[in-house]
Amino acid sequence: MKSDNKIKVAFVCVHNSCRSQIAEALAKKFASDVFDVYSAGTEIKDHINPDAVRLMKVLHDIDMEENQYNKLIEDIPTPDVIVTMGCNVTCPHIPGAETEDWGLEDPSGQADEIFIDTIKTIEKKVNELKERKATR
Repeated sequence: MKSDNKIKVAFVCVHNSCRSQIAEALAKKFASDVFDVYSAGTEIKDHINPDAVRLMKVLHDIDMEENQYNKLIEDIPTPDVIVTMGCNVTCPHIPGAETEDWGLEDPSGQADEIFIDTIKTIEKKVNELKERKATR
C-alpha cells in the first residue's frame, strides 16, 4: 500500500509525553501497513515520560527517544482520524477528521504495573483500530 493511501492517524494527549507517544510507537510497530502515525499534544513537555520509554524498551524493544519527540497538533500533517487518549483534551476541529476517545488514565508517576496495563490496553486498541480501518 502506498503511503498516499494510508490513513493518517494522530494520537493526541495534553502534553504528548506518555500515552500518545506509546500509541504512536505501537501503531508504527503493528499498523504501519495501514496507517501513517503521529502523536501530538495541545501543550508539550520537553521530554517523553522516562517510565514509558523504559517499559516500551522492555516490552516491545522500541526506543521511543530514537525516532519520536514531543510535538504540538499544529506540527503534524492533517489527520484523517484523531484519537484522544482520555485526558479531556479539546482538540482543534479538523473538518472531515473522525475522532474517538480511548478514555485512558495517565499512568505517569504510578507503579510499573499500571504502566504495563496501559501499554497493553493501548496495544489492544491500536490493533482494534487497525482492524476497523483496514476494512473500510
